Amino acid sequence: MPPAAGAMVMATGIVSIAFQTAGYSIVSLIALGVGVTAWVLLAADFVRRLLTARSRVEADAHTPAALTGVAATAVLGTRLALADLRPAAIALLVLATLLWPLLLVAVLRNRGRRMPGSVFLICVATQSLAVLAAALAASLQAGWLADAGLAVFGVGIVLYAEALLRFDVRQVRTGHGDHWVSTGALAISAVAASRLASTGHWTGGAAATLDNLTLALTAAALAGYAVLLLAEVRWPRPGADVRRWATVFPLGMTAQAALTAPSPVLHPVGHALLWVAALAWLATAAMSVVLLRGALDSP
Repeated sequence: MPPAAGAMVMATGIVSIAFQTAGYSIVSLIALGVGVTAWVLLAADFVRRLLTARSRVEADAHTPAALTGVAATAVLGTRLALADLRPAAIALLVLATLLWPLLLVAVLRNRGRRMPGSVFLICVATQSLAVLAAALAASLQAGWLADAGLAVFGVGIVLYAEALLRFDVRQVRTGHGDHWVSTGALAISAVAASRLASTGHWTGGAAATLDNLTLALTAAALAGYAVLLLAEVRWPRPGADVRRWATVFPLGMTAQAALTAPSPVLHPVGHALLWVAALAWLATAAMSVVLLRGALDSP
């Protein structure tokens, strides 16, 4: 499986979180089961490749797609934290935190100009840690964890600017799905700010600043969503591609950002976008089955 397959866990995890936020607990739990199963399979595949094709693993580690491993682990950990499965969530936070600097440094050392949308994974992976840290800080009432999450959130914002400078804007017309991560990075940054504000660790002006950041980042994510949706209509890109999971993730994350925004006006928007993400998840899952069958049938 290519490193980009980790986006499937990211997409499934955020859809599960969004359904839980919207009040659809049973659907959320089903998605959680799928996400956990996919994560275990991908982890097993990674270990197999580490033992049998180490050079390929080392080469993949220098690509932005490798950071899906960090983001998938942290997003899944956030959903487990919301389910009060704290030991499992803490374990995934530790694992993601250990992987993050190793992969981030490798990717940053090999970054270039005019990169695909996957470059925004440097921001997404970072903000996924901030979201999980904030979720556990609220659950455990650990102020130090909230402070750590805020620090990581700030790093994520800087990394978004770095990714934006290196993103090839022509990908809006020619990208194969991962160009949507440019919007997903904004959306997960908004969710991180919202989670940090909800910890209760900050009050007064600090809390108001986080709320304002949440609204600004959510508005930017919605604007990016609209632009990329129009681009999909203007320049259709049919065909099966595993990178389409990197489209589903931003759809779900933007829905979650709207659902948890401080302004109730955005909540109905989040509900509507959630169903768009769910339909995209189903379509991409069907496409993935076709791709998998083709891979298995090939000599």
